[in-house]
Amino acid sequence: MAQLPDVSRLSVTTIILASVAILSTVYYVYKRVSLYLVRRRIKIENGCQPLAKHYPHKDFLFGTDGMREVIRASKEHRLLARAVNNFARLGYTFGNKLFFERIIVSCEPQNVKTVLSLKFKDYSLGLRNEALGPLLGTGIFNSDGEAWAHSRALIRPNFVRDQVADLEAFERHIQDLFKVLPRDGSTVDLQELFFRFTIDSATEFLFGKGVGSLRQQATGEMTNEVAFAEAFNTAQKAVAMRARLGLMKYFYSDKKGAEAIRFCHAYVDQFVDEAVQYREKLDVEKTASERHEKYVFLHELAKETRDKKQLRDELLNVLLAGRDTTASLLSNMWFVIARRPDIFAKLKREVDETLHGAAPTYEQLRNLKYLKYCLNESLRLHPVVPGNSRLAIRDTILPVGGGPNQDAPLFVPKGTIFVYHPFSMHRRKDFFGADADEFRPERWEALRPGWEYLPFNGGPRICLGQQYALTEAGYVSVRLLQEFAKVESRDDLPWTESLSLTLCSWNGTKVALTPA
Repeated sequence: MAQLPDVSRLSVTTIILASVAILSTVYYVYKRVSLYLVRRRIKIENGCQPLAKHYPHKDFLFGTDGMREVIRASKEHRLLARAVNNFARLGYTFGNKLFFERIIVSCEPQNVKTVLSLKFKDYSLGLRNEALGPLLGTGIFNSDGEAWAHSRALIRPNFVRDQVADLEAFERHIQDLFKVLPRDGSTVDLQELFFRFTIDSATEFLFGKGVGSLRQQATGEMTNEVAFAEAFNTAQKAVAMRARLGLMKYFYSDKKGAEAIRFCHAYVDQFVDEAVQYREKLDVEKTASERHEKYVFLHELAKETRDKKQLRDELLNVLLAGRDTTASLLSNMWFVIARRPDIFAKLKREVDETLHGAAPTYEQLRNLKYLKYCLNESLRLHPVVPGNSRLAIRDTILPVGGGPNQDAPLFVPKGTIFVYHPFSMHRRKDFFGADADEFRPERWEALRPGWEYLPFNGGPRICLGQQYALTEAGYVSVRLLQEFAKVESRDDLPWTESLSLTLCSWNGTKVALTPA
């Protein structure tokens, strides 16, 4: 005879499960209500008002139409123009969404200052490490918290004035640049050569041995070093696309990019191995006091750590900043100079009257005012990092952006992505005048901007290498002005964005040069 189920035992189990479910629901509701009340009090105490403007998504549930438009605009080289247009339509701070992510987009200096400086600890880099980590690992550019602080402390001493002011290294590479510049009036793309120049100088500074891509340009020889320079370009484009796709990056595959990343890691690892062995064999303090050795960034880092992965990560992070920042700045500035004979003439007059044909010293370079104005104006109109983001890691407040006039404080819930846009902020007419869209270096004679001008980020994460980049860009420009009497644009197209991790000209910087 079949045994009947134990009804009493089933009933007890059911009661227990039901009780757990009820208690869990009550607890969840309690937490949500408590959170709502806490946030409501914060909003009232700080006078917060909600965002009045939001991006007008057609897909109002997930906002996927916005991502499709971003991808389309990127392919059409109008991503930055799209952002400027969005601010014109929606105001300087507005809301956006993608799937379940809350996004605040702003080009308001008060908000940017708050996120990057005043409430720095309320924000992290968010998903940047997941996007860029395959190439950059956990170096200074790609890490948060204690790891970032350790990286910064490790790297900061290597950008003291003595290293920044070492112009002899730049001069060696300038001579390589001069050898490949045509002097017969034929067209040359300066942008391509600027990127070769800066990877040559950056790799010599970092590894102790430059990749020699300019010399390869002259001889046509394909070396392992030149292959690294090309692989680094490919790897950057791959991780830049991952960053742009957000959560969609999990559906993105780039085999060529992955192979380039592996090549870059293997190339750098050989220098890391050499540096670690070098430091293990030498008495560092005795060597430094008794011998005047060539400064090598990697050797200095190896004094502080033998962690080979960290050394490789830091090298790739600094290489990215050291090469791309300067090359992009030079390319964008000379794109304009080639079309503006008045600016070229004024620059050349300042250089000739100050230096009389001699290469500049560090102090002379710093005192070339009009050159400084041109560098500033290029960084204003075409900032090399035109947009960036942070993730709120706790509930916090922005000073403006709320309410119908966007002038009230704005509550920012934990988990919100804050996107800020120097490219658009640098073109605001209320800060830079009615001609803010024009390249006019003279505006810097009286201009003393604050957080509305952000060429090298700001706050605790301000770029350590900004003086290195400005010095290198200034030195290259001076030597070109001394070597050539005239520069002529050979490109009728307007400046068009080419955006990877930094910003340069999509159609290059095509010019003809007349020797002095």
